[in-house]
Amino acid sequence: MVELRPGARFQSTVCATEVIVVKGTGPAELTCGGAPMAAAGSTERSGEPSAGASEGTLLGKRYGDQDETIEVLCTKAGPGSLALGDLPLAVKVTKPLPASD
Repeated sequence: MVELRPGARFQSTVCATEVIVVKGTGPAELTCGGAPMAAAGSTERSGEPSAGASEGTLLGKRYGDQDETIEVLCTKAGPGSLALGDLPLAVKVTKPLPASD
C-alpha cells in the first residue's frame, strides 16, 4: 500500500513503468504488472509482469479509474498494466479543443 498525493512518483517493481500522481490522496493499493508499486528510486526491479496484467503502459498518457478518484501520468512506459487494487486503470480520453473560426 502506498500513500497517494499529487506529485508523488512511483515505479513498478516488475517492469520499467514509472508514474506521477496527478489526482488522488490517501492510502491506496497501486499496482503495475500485478505487483505493488514502490516510491521512485526505492527498489530494484525483479520478476516479470503477471500474464493478466501485461497490457503495457504508454508514455505521456494519463490513467484513471471509472470513479475519477485517481489519475496518474506515465513518465516511463513498460509492459505492465496499471491497476488500483483489483480495478484496472484505463487510458483517459483527451477532450478535443473547441474549433476556432
